[in-house]
Amino acid sequence: MTTNFDRRRINGPEESFPPAFDEKEDAELDRWIFGEPRPGRSSGDIRPIFLQPGLISQANGSAYIETERTKIACAVYGPRQSKTTTYSENGRLNVDVKYAPFSCQRRKSPMRDAEDRSIGVAIHQAIVSSVRLELFPKSTIDIFITIVQNDGIEGCMAAGSIAASTALADAGIDMIGLVVSCSGSIVGEEVWLDPTQKEMQVSKGCLVLSCMPALGTVTSVWQSGQMKPQELLKCMDACQERCIDVHSVVAQALLDRTKAS
Repeated sequence: MTTNFDRRRINGPEESFPPAFDEKEDAELDRWIFGEPRPGRSSGDIRPIFLQPGLISQANGSAYIETERTKIACAVYGPRQSKTTTYSENGRLNVDVKYAPFSCQRRKSPMRDAEDRSIGVAIHQAIVSSVRLELFPKSTIDIFITIVQNDGIEGCMAAGSIAASTALADAGIDMIGLVVSCSGSIVGEEVWLDPTQKEMQVSKGCLVLSCMPALGTVTSVWQSGQMKPQELLKCMDACQERCIDVHSVVAQALLDRTKAS
């Protein structure tokens, strides 16, 4: 009796079902025209944030953040002695970003590409000024970020910066303040905060603002697309105002983590 079972390959199940995607939001955006209200939520609302520090027990500090379709895990190791022979008065902060193969609709290659590096550079620029690297001479602090699910590069930058700053605080590393981020896009004449990947496709440009609300300091501004100076300033003001609310969420998550431990 012959069968079609191939022992040389990993065979899938005999009965399988295709993955289910929520097409409702995509259909609403496809029908959206300028001047109508934002489908799903108001223009100044951000997606609900789930933040949990300390989930990775092997790391010195860790954090997991979830904003609907954007899911990111972050682990911090260090400070530990640098392997370089040259002496450095200030420590070094390394940020490594990697996509999970199943994080996008099209399978990601395990090899790093330009998108991984650009997100890593943006997150490094957002949080490096908040870490007191002068207290860690000839030492390195390694931050490893894994994007479990991706819903736009802008959302990954914002959520990754929040997760990295939370993980650094969870590791007990000296910082001058918590860094939070918020993204915003210009759609028509409105500012849509925390846009999804589909919403970015109908926008003129996007901005990711990182700041330390406790000190009133902006650490990084990342912008793409075509935005007028007035639109850019309007978007920055909206993001900075929303960062105050995000800062309270991060502070409460760290406080709950301290009480639990």
